[in-house]
Amino acid sequence: MATVATAMAVSLAACGSAKESGDKAEESKADNKGPITIGLLLPENETARYEKFDKPLIEKRVSELTEGKGKVVYANAKQDATLQTQQVDTMVTNKVDALIVDAVDFKAIAGSVKKAKEAGIPVVAYDRLAQGPIDAYTSFDNAEVGRVQGKALLEALGDKAKSGQVVMMNGAITDPNAADYKRGAHSVLDGKVNVGKEYDTKEWKPQNANANMEAAISALGKDKIVGVYSANDGMAGGIITALKGAGLGKLPPVTGQDAELSAVQRIVAGEQYMSVYKSYPKEAATAAEMAVALAKGEKLDSIAKDTVDSETTKGIPAVLVPVVSLTKDNIQETVIKDGIYTAGEICTASYKAACDSVGLK
Repeated sequence: MATVATAMAVSLAACGSAKESGDKAEESKADNKGPITIGLLLPENETARYEKFDKPLIEKRVSELTEGKGKVVYANAKQDATLQTQQVDTMVTNKVDALIVDAVDFKAIAGSVKKAKEAGIPVVAYDRLAQGPIDAYTSFDNAEVGRVQGKALLEALGDKAKSGQVVMMNGAITDPNAADYKRGAHSVLDGKVNVGKEYDTKEWKPQNANANMEAAISALGKDKIVGVYSANDGMAGGIITALKGAGLGKLPPVTGQDAELSAVQRIVAGEQYMSVYKSYPKEAATAAEMAVALAKGEKLDSIAKDTVDSETTKGIPAVLVPVVSLTKDNIQETVIKDGIYTAGEICTASYKAACDSVGLK
């Protein structure tokens, strides 16, 4: 199981307090305005991770960094880019000290990022690299996520890799990460499998993936499909429902991403081959640290030591967090060890026998 790490970061000289000879040094933004307020904008609530992990983890770290005095103001765009624009406007009007934004549409958000910047509010791009004058970015090595998924699918297929057709279910074209996942997966799979059908799935919705998979089964024939590349776990659930609905006695290997509880249970049960486990605690903590530092007018040198470029902004200070290929063989050493889930949460009555067979108790 591949563990890929590339924690990147590079120095950014953030705006410090100006000092005049003989005058008193300016106080930090936090000192002038009292408790720090961080705006948190997440893109949707269909993927379990955002409400279950990202939000509470960021809130917890902001509280720790501000001795319990800082607060997080939260809004979820529910996959609506227009709504997210309105949410940014509200945050700017309410004069938050910094914004953490996971963009619904990485291009459409650029104007809102500029508006925040003009209002003196630094913006941390979270999980997806938004366009516009971003001050910092934290995510995972997204191309590596796709490579990890592709490698796992090849491993599952073994010598049957070219014996039939593979269906590729990519994410939404409005998400820049989806393009990276696709690129990473293709770099591993091209020439080694036959891609019978490939889809960019609108809004990452499981129901859209389900409809796409039904179309692929109709076009290719259920017995011709030897594997499915699914970019995330939500879509994997919709895909597996379609495969079961087609009457497949033995399901082909299906990939995923996000280590959602339902996906971990499907992996235990043998319905889904793998997921990509990403350390949300590390990503969330980094975003909180960046936002609080920027809100205080501090440099990011100690947090970010590398940079990334977007189409609109160069040299953005960045931290990329390692990823892990999650299969039934390493559940104990990953999501359980890290406290993401307990064995009891995974091994409900329906999955007890399957858990026993892989040694989860």
